[in-house]
Amino acid sequence: MTSADAVSSGGAAAPGARIEADVIVVGAGLAGLVAAAEAYAAGRRVAVLDQEPAASTGGQAHWSFGGLFLVNTPEQRRLGVRDSVDLALADWLDSAAFDRPEDALARDWAEAYVNFAAGEKRAWLASLGVGLFPLVQWAERGGYGPAGHGNTVPRFHVAWGTGPALVAPFLAKLREGEAAGRVSFHFRHRATSLTATAGRVDGVRGEVLVPSPAARGEQSERTPVGEFEATAGAVVVTTGGIGGNHAAVREQWPGGAAPETMLSGVPASVDGGFLAAVARGGGRLINGDRMWHYPEGIHNHSPVWPRHGIRILPGPSALWLDATGRMLPAPLFPGFDSLGALRHILGTGHTHSWFVLNRTIALKEFALSGSEQNPDLTGKDIRLLAGRLKRSGDSPLQRFLDRGVDFLQADSPAALAARMNTLTGSGLIDAAELESLLRARDRQFTSGLGKDPQLAAIRAARRFTTDRIMRVAPPHRMLDPRHGPLLAVRLSVLTRKSLGGIQTDLHSRVLDDAGLAVPGLYAAGEAAGFGGGGIHGYRALEGTFLGGCLFSGRAAGRAAAQAG
Repeated sequence: MTSADAVSSGGAAAPGARIEADVIVVGAGLAGLVAAAEAYAAGRRVAVLDQEPAASTGGQAHWSFGGLFLVNTPEQRRLGVRDSVDLALADWLDSAAFDRPEDALARDWAEAYVNFAAGEKRAWLASLGVGLFPLVQWAERGGYGPAGHGNTVPRFHVAWGTGPALVAPFLAKLREGEAAGRVSFHFRHRATSLTATAGRVDGVRGEVLVPSPAARGEQSERTPVGEFEATAGAVVVTTGGIGGNHAAVREQWPGGAAPETMLSGVPASVDGGFLAAVARGGGRLINGDRMWHYPEGIHNHSPVWPRHGIRILPGPSALWLDATGRMLPAPLFPGFDSLGALRHILGTGHTHSWFVLNRTIALKEFALSGSEQNPDLTGKDIRLLAGRLKRSGDSPLQRFLDRGVDFLQADSPAALAARMNTLTGSGLIDAAELESLLRARDRQFTSGLGKDPQLAAIRAARRFTTDRIMRVAPPHRMLDPRHGPLLAVRLSVLTRKSLGGIQTDLHSRVLDDAGLAVPGLYAAGEAAGFGGGGIHGYRALEGTFLGGCLFSGRAAGRAAAQAG
């Protein structure tokens, strides 16, 4: 049973009807489901509103890889990883680089979250039936020194069942409440404003949208067929960020130099539309210029939503070239610093870059982000997983190699350069320079030692068990025909997460411009910058978005239950 199957449109109000509950949750993504489940478990009547059809319940979490930032776990220790709260918090603060007065609460949220990730988070998830894949991954490796950005050790734990497995237990709890008549779902209800009485938020108003047959993630129609009003003792806003709204992304882009073209890593419904309503209702929006977009996006060969892109989760061996064929400088190797790579690429005046590698590296090191691109992990299929480790037969990656518009193959550097130039309609890649670069890289390998920092990073990565087993190919000559053909993958900017949002205190209460709580109003998830209006600061350590939804959603649901 899918998460969409698990929810009916039961309780949906007819146009013009009034909805009453103790707690209203606006948004049926992961943070909203967690908040609603917590409020229901505390004995409250809960109404969940969402502008999308029931098919999209779970929001972005359903599409996610299921990555979770956890600290000092049995999974880490079995792999020989020594982690601690102090080390994780130091990594977080070094990466966040908090530097604004309004970051004080975000820093408090960060410390609380790291303690949660090192404490009850794993046991709490286990109590809900969420298991973990035993091989911990190493994301955002940094490389700027001991006090720079990045994870000192691997902390990226993948939920067994990926994103849908995280959605399932909260949805099951709410189904129980729906059967008991204490939880109602109201899909195609688009909240547009908050309501208040005597200075206290007591509900929302909005439009009832025309019924939509749109499948999960597909863009749905926005024609209103009526209006609604919902009242409650507390309102929790979990409407997400702006990644599907490219106009908003461009408007808030730091420095105002947004790329001319971008792919979308999230559905069009992630539009940030209700954030302005929160501001009109007295809530403070902060850090809008802090965003987390990826430079390793590729066009989905079977798109679900407009401009649908997929992120490559790369190992460290591919050569990362800018649009003109020049290597990105150290430590901007694949998988080391997403934001640093993005800034460098856009600083060249172009919006795309390239991974250049061979088939051996691609089959060993390329993973694709998302539940639908990882059917073995999502379906908890051991036999299919064994096939991944062998890298044989049909697979999502093979389908991109065969059908992806961004994937090019050739038997020589000259032929590869020609295909790269044909794809982009330019002559930016010089064939002789590309061959010279590849041969220089191969000389470093054949030396047995070398001065190449990327080869040093590859060899260091292979000391870690997970990387050696499934993420990092043994070093070899790139031009060795036994490892061919050569590949080039065009990479585009992929929109994904808002790092800023509604400012909240540690109880997820929305704050006003004076730093005072807006009575009756709470926020969680991406809409709240995953806590405090920006728990990540400028950079994320990965595995922290789903975890931020869990942590802030839980806090919001519990606090709203007390108020409602």
